[in-house]
Parts: sequence; structure tokens; C-alpha cells
Amino acid sequence: MNNHGAQKLAGKIAVVTGGSSGIGLATAKRFVEEGAHVVITGRREKELKEAAAFIKTNVTAVVGDVSRLEDLDRLYAVVKEKHGHIDILFANAGAGTVAPLEVATEAHFDQTFDVNVKGTFFTVQKALPLFKDGGSIIVTSSVTNVLGTPGFSAYAASKAAVRNFVRAWTMELKDRQIRVNCVSPGPTETGALQKTAGLTADQAKQAAAEYALQIPMGRWGKPEEIAAAVVFLASDESSFITGIDLPVDGGLAQV
Repeated sequence: MNNHGAQKLAGKIAVVTGGSSGIGLATAKRFVEEGAHVVITGRREKELKEAAAFIKTNVTAVVGDVSRLEDLDRLYAVVKEKHGHIDILFANAGAGTVAPLEVATEAHFDQTFDVNVKGTFFTVQKALPLFKDGGSIIVTSSVTNVLGTPGFSAYAASKAAVRNFVRAWTMELKDRQIRVNCVSPGPTETGALQKTAGLTADQAKQAAAEYALQIPMGRWGKPEEIAAAVVFLASDESSFITGIDLPVDGGLAQV
């Protein structure tokens, strides 16, 4: 809970994609604690309902896949009907599976780019008519946007693409005083490694422990630690910050 006096996002309307788990869920919960009303979306209805129950208050859940434009239209129709406008958008939905170059399939490539690149592009485009001038857009990239990560080349390239969207959109939206930034998590304890990488629980645990040795802080990040950075970028605390990539990675890509 925020114990530092006034809530940072009092009365704001926020939309979070990929809001049913991990970083999206942790951030949506923080947004509500900071006084915002949040609309979360995600593909999995059961998990999305559980996420809304976990957040408890000031939350609306809309099932949808960001790579399907009709789902985005439905999401924003709900936002418009319920709230009339948007102040904060956290375009966070992402997909990533391990696929070495030699064996990667077209389906792997297409899914990665459909969700991470096309999905992010149209999530932001379709939000604009509802956006209040002076709002804040935050996109989830990844420290892989600057690292060579074997087995993750399509994913890393997709995250470099959204980092560049942030640069262009900063310029395109500056006359509306809409700030656009990205946050780049390092390895984060979201359960995604086990779910999407096709590893057994033991393999995932071992891989995580090995990866932690490469991180200067010696551990993985927690979703709440990424959420704190997103709250900063969403709030007036970052009023003179736009176009940046804020790594929250325990130093992984910094040294």
C-alpha cells in the first residue's frame, strides 16, 4: 500500500493489457492502490477473473487478445462506455518462447511478432481517440532489446521494435503532451519461464538459478518491483520524462 501521503494516480483511468498475471497484474493492483480505476485485459478468461478478484476494487476485466483488432475494439468500447476516456495505458501484453534460429518455425515467429509488435502498435493506436491530453503511455519492452540472447532472437527483435515505437510516438504525440516511455524488465519471477519455455519445473528452477548468477544483484526481480517503475512513469513524478527506456533489471544489461 502507498503510505507516502497522497495517492499518485488519484481518479485516473488506466488500461493494462496482459493484466491477468505477472507484471501486468502487479501493476494493475498498484495502479488501484494509487487511486486509479483500471481496466485489465488478457486472453485467458479464468485467470483474468481471478486477477480482478485479487485486485478487488475499481477494476473491470475484458477478455481479449491484443493481436486481434476486433478484440481491441471491444476493449476500448467497454472503456469508453464505462469511463469515457483514458489517462494511462500500460501496453504490457507479450509472448515469448525459446526457439533457436535453426529450428524456429514460421508459427513461432508470427506469434511473437503478432502479439509483441502488431499487438502493441494497435493497442496504442486504438487508445488514442479516448486519450486525455497530458496522459501517459508505458510499453513493456525487455532488456533483451539490447542483448544478444541465444534462442530468443525473434523475441528480442520484437522488443527492440517496441522500444523504437516509443521514440516515434514520443514525437507524434508531443503536441498532445502525451508522454510515451518503455520499461525493460530483466528476469522477473512471473512463472512465464516455466509456462512458455516448455521446461519442467526442475529445469526452470535450474535455469533460473544459473541466470541469476549473471545478474549483478544476484537474483531475479519481483513483479512488484517492475510495477513500481511503471507507477513512476504513469505519474506526475516523471512529468519531464518521455521517450526513455527504463531498465529494471538488477543491472543485467547495464554493466
